[in-house]
Amino acid sequence: MSDTTTPSKWTAFAAHGFNPAGLFWIVALIVTALPIYWLGLKSLGAAWMTPEYSHGPLIPLISLYLFLRELRHAQGHKATTAPNRIPGLIVIVFAMVFGIFGNLVQIPDIVTYALIIWVGGVVLTGFGWDRGRRHQLPVLHLIFMLPLPQFVYWKLTIVLQLISSELGVWFIQLAGVPVFLEGNVIDLGVYKLQVAEACSGLRYLFPILSFSYLFAILYRGPFWHKVVIFLLAAPLTVFMNSFRIGVIGVLVNSYGIEQAEGFLHFFEGWIIFGSCIALLFLAAVLLQRLTPSPMTLRDTIDMDFDGLGTQAARILAIPAAKGIIITALVSTAITAAFVFTPPPERVNPDRDRFALFSRSIGEWSSFNIPLEPNIEKVLGATDYINSIYSLPGQNDTYISFFAAYYDKQTEGSGIHSPEVCLPVGGWEVYSIDPTEVSFPDTVYDTFNVNRAVIEKGLSRQLVYYWFEQRGSRMTNDYLAKLGVVYDSLTIGRTDGAMVRFVTPIVAGEDESEADARMQGFMAQLLPQLPRYIPE
Repeated sequence: MSDTTTPSKWTAFAAHGFNPAGLFWIVALIVTALPIYWLGLKSLGAAWMTPEYSHGPLIPLISLYLFLRELRHAQGHKATTAPNRIPGLIVIVFAMVFGIFGNLVQIPDIVTYALIIWVGGVVLTGFGWDRGRRHQLPVLHLIFMLPLPQFVYWKLTIVLQLISSELGVWFIQLAGVPVFLEGNVIDLGVYKLQVAEACSGLRYLFPILSFSYLFAILYRGPFWHKVVIFLLAAPLTVFMNSFRIGVIGVLVNSYGIEQAEGFLHFFEGWIIFGSCIALLFLAAVLLQRLTPSPMTLRDTIDMDFDGLGTQAARILAIPAAKGIIITALVSTAITAAFVFTPPPERVNPDRDRFALFSRSIGEWSSFNIPLEPNIEKVLGATDYINSIYSLPGQNDTYISFFAAYYDKQTEGSGIHSPEVCLPVGGWEVYSIDPTEVSFPDTVYDTFNVNRAVIEKGLSRQLVYYWFEQRGSRMTNDYLAKLGVVYDSLTIGRTDGAMVRFVTPIVAGEDESEADARMQGFMAQLLPQLPRYIPE
């Protein structure tokens, strides 16, 4: 057996000419870039350990499969001119500089985005512009292995929670079960179900988007068919996840709350995932029926694996071209400059913990309300305070003071805007506008806050909130994120906080009275805040 198989093992190598010099320079190009992208690779490893991104390790393997297929289809094309590797060199230099910037500001997401660009540059360098640009679809597929930026992730999560809750209640009502929805809480009377972050559908959406991208590439049919298949993934996932929530609601109503927990909940998730994939196949069949000469499903999807090993062996025959050598040397020089240049100093300002915050502000006295463990985990703050202050005998006109402090906002943790989170609790944002407030003789002086009036049933509340960012007060969370990047690069600080005050607008009370009460309280509290949120 060994006599007949051993020679064939090297057939591909011999056919394409194993070139150790070319392989050396390609390996050098890859290895020398690793220090720049190490921060991003560590971040990817941590993200892939979470349920939402557990599909991540499969994405590079699928991209490699797509790349080898394209390489097989292009093997008959002979280049008539020398490959132009200069575009690849330019892309790699840009990607490495972009990755260094991500390291300087300590934002792993930027480093991972730079990594994808770098991979595209390596393909362009290895094959030249004419061939390399035709192999970018597998590179583009790699974006599905990346975690979303945290502020995008949480905003998308909240939106999908609300949509899934609404559709889930609709399915429950179709089954004839009385149900009431308040925010993301499904009230079945005896039982209440909370559509948590894990039920938003994101853990299905990411892998199914990746699968639909792969499916669209393998699909043999018009381009507009491919677009339809890819665009179907998101609404199909949300719809099926909502159906899952509806089924759980019906089962809980009939058989008890244990139907929403444990293995059954997990098993239902896999059923939905498999159903989404089956429906994508069905969509492909239906689209084929629209063509003049429809094919069978087997012919519709190109799942041919023949010859991929031979194509992989061709990589070993890459010549030691001058353009590749120059690119590898430039890459080495950039990495050396990065490794041997001292990183900017990181500053962690001294502060008191919120546990020491005064329980009395003037005549106002308070009590603390700890957050539930799951909410505290989602918040991800270094430190927080959640206190209710009231005057003696006036408990109906209390003021809630909440602040969440983050010692760094660049590596997965960060501020969540109340504008996004309030609807989850069933509160409707009636109005929200930036409003100027003034506190003379304090470090805060005059600044803008987000002033919101929220409603739930007959209850109304006045909300002030802003983002306290290293001595600056901001009302826009996106500008706050940009400020973190700038300050990380210039002063080495990425700490910050979100500050929120809430007071009820009681029956018969005008909004201006609630404003006056809120600002009067803030005038007494704010002078203490810099001890806990450094300027």
